[in-house]
Amino acid sequence: MLAQSIGNLPFHIVRASHVRLGVSDLARSRAFYEEMLGLHVEDASAEAIHLRGVEERQHHSMVLIRTRSPHALHIGFKVASEEDLDKAAHFFKARDLDHAFVEADYQGRTLRAVDPLGTPIELFFRMETRELLLQKYQHHKGVQPRRLDHFNLFAPDVQAAMGFYGELGFRLTEYAQEDGPRGRIAAAWMHRKGNVHDIAFTNGSGPRLHHLAYWVPTPLNIIHLCDVMATAGYVGNLERGPGRHGISNAFFLYVRCPDGHRVEFYTGDYQTMDPDHEPIRWSLRDPRRQTLWGQAAPRSWFEEGSLFAQTKPRAALFEADVLVAD
Repeated sequence: MLAQSIGNLPFHIVRASHVRLGVSDLARSRAFYEEMLGLHVEDASAEAIHLRGVEERQHHSMVLIRTRSPHALHIGFKVASEEDLDKAAHFFKARDLDHAFVEADYQGRTLRAVDPLGTPIELFFRMETRELLLQKYQHHKGVQPRRLDHFNLFAPDVQAAMGFYGELGFRLTEYAQEDGPRGRIAAAWMHRKGNVHDIAFTNGSGPRLHHLAYWVPTPLNIIHLCDVMATAGYVGNLERGPGRHGISNAFFLYVRCPDGHRVEFYTGDYQTMDPDHEPIRWSLRDPRRQTLWGQAAPRSWFEEGSLFAQTKPRAALFEADVLVAD
């Protein structure tokens, strides 16, 4: 199993930070993400909308950019220092991986790079800060999203993804594995910030963005969002849940935005910062893995995700034998 790295890292990533998504209609997307889901719009123009959760002091955790067709642009991580950006550039150069420093609105020096799977990632240390909205309850709307928590990616080679991100200090918390002698790993959850995950990998054609997730205060916030969406014309955007995952123990809901990007709302997971934290293994055939109550995920869950711009997905190395809802 993957070694649990805690020191001697090439550079230090603190946590999952932000995502950039291409959307076809900015006004429609703003209505969904701001008015329905409750993210706070910090800045908006004719080309882009920057949003954040009520607990986040950084300027944005989601950027919606007007594009001809919907796709994912980058997933972003905060590093621990300016020096870590230079170390990261050296790391990607030594491995002949595409990388470049770029200008990014409201951010300091920003390094864009591509991981070995082809995932476009963005690293930064400084971002403009804004007023904390946590106790300004007039800004709490929708599901009351607090903060961006994690990303989940379709990966054609989950084991290779685990190896690369393990080298960067991401530590394995839970994993789903085939039974029997082959024992191939079909999904993995890895963290930097001390809860179940900052990034997860699901076996499938990729890289594609499976989903991004915001942490919310309680399961009641999620149930309230279901009521609101179901009566406001968005019942078809409710894809999966509400329910409780076996993996992570989190209470969850998955919704699809008007352009099809999948967003999870998530609460109730657990701490994982101890250096001797033992990863939890799940059988692929255990019905409690997907949902502790035994409900299987829909087929769309295993097949649909957001393409990354200018990135051609590769077929998965194997087809996982998973439980699918009828």
